[in-house]
Amino acid sequence: MKTIITRVLDIDNINLNELDKQAQLLREGKTVIFPTETVYGLGANALDEQAVKKIYEAKGRPSDNPLIVHIYKKEEVYELAKDISKKAEDVMQRFWPGPITLILNKKNIVPYKTSGGLDTVAIRMPSHKIAREIIRMAGIPIAAPSANISGRPSPTKAEHVYEEMNERVDGIVLGGDCDFGLESTVVDFTSEIPMILRPGSITKEDLEKVIGNVILDPSLEKKEDNKKAKAPGMKYTHYSPNADVYIVSGKKEDVFQKINNLVVENQEKGLKVGVMCLSQNKKMYSGEVIGLGNTLEEIARNLFDVLREMDKIGVDRVYSEAFTTEGLGQAIMNRLVKSAGYKIIKA
Repeated sequence: MKTIITRVLDIDNINLNELDKQAQLLREGKTVIFPTETVYGLGANALDEQAVKKIYEAKGRPSDNPLIVHIYKKEEVYELAKDISKKAEDVMQRFWPGPITLILNKKNIVPYKTSGGLDTVAIRMPSHKIAREIIRMAGIPIAAPSANISGRPSPTKAEHVYEEMNERVDGIVLGGDCDFGLESTVVDFTSEIPMILRPGSITKEDLEKVIGNVILDPSLEKKEDNKKAKAPGMKYTHYSPNADVYIVSGKKEDVFQKINNLVVENQEKGLKVGVMCLSQNKKMYSGEVIGLGNTLEEIARNLFDVLREMDKIGVDRVYSEAFTTEGLGQAIMNRLVKSAGYKIIKA
């Protein structure tokens, strides 16, 4: 497949004529990758079952995994969903456009191919300028999961999607790095008390300031695969590099010693070992050490990129420090734990 590439060098000076070529592909039922503020998305017409099928084919994604529908303006929600609560409207008013997805009861206009066979639909309104322009130009809601081979780390940089998805899709818009680096927060509003199905940059605490009590999906704490996932990322084999990933938790000094012991043990077996940690701790480790940053925002932005970098340098094992689960840390650990397949070592 020949992929049409559009490069946006200045996000404040977008060539709309070039971007309209990609919007035209979407109107024709084809697939286009574009940046959002969270990660790059692989888009197609959300209301066209044949177009949506091409997303699953390009990703190698199971067809029971629902897709997020991206819209340009809030009013479009009422065309796609029904029974929209006051709490859902309050969240839309406060956080849209932005990195939060709402699970709502779908109308018949949304195909089951898009909703993963469910009677609910996931909807969000992105804030990224390129994403907003391409959705506006296409004039249709766009289903867009992360633009990677299913199960791999989500792409946050232009080179990620070009390397992995060129010639697998009809179009790619290369627009630099994504701002947040983790996919959107997903909240289910089909019950009286909203439930977070996937943590993200908008935290439980942020939501509770607006709508009161919010609960976490119990499956976030368990290894068991979510058999009927209502949101992307709920399957536990996800975000994985080629190397085996392990998380090491405990007191700081104990973690330093445990990881270094594991590095030596694996090197003696002839394995190449990578370490992910706070940047300020890099000097404490041996092996192929990559710092994720020193703040939660930096760690979130860099996590998927570093997992991909571990593949590039060819490591066999990756050991990562554990991080706080407070605030944004909850989203970071959610992705890291799933990347590790729940392999956690106590130091």
